[in-house]
Amino acid sequence: VELSCIIKSTVTPEPRIEWKKIRDGETSYVFFDNKMQGDFVTRAEILSRTSLVIRNTTRMDTATYRCEVAAPYDTKTIDEINIQLTVQ
Repeated sequence: VELSCIIKSTVTPEPRIEWKKIRDGETSYVFFDNKMQGDFVTRAEILSRTSLVIRNTTRMDTATYRCEVAAPYDTKTIDEINIQLTVQ
């Protein structure tokens, strides 16, 4: 599955991008400090700097995924998008 976090415009040369997983009120890192975290290390990757690709998804991956972008030189310095993933 591919989850997209599209950055429309930015003057910050390398905005910081983080992905988090929110499930049952618990938040955990998926992509932090330019590295995959936890069980995503072996089955996920970042494409085109922003899209999260998760392979071998299971029902345990059902959650809200949050992409957070920090661009300190932009007018809007931080933004986020939540994507609800449901694995049947």
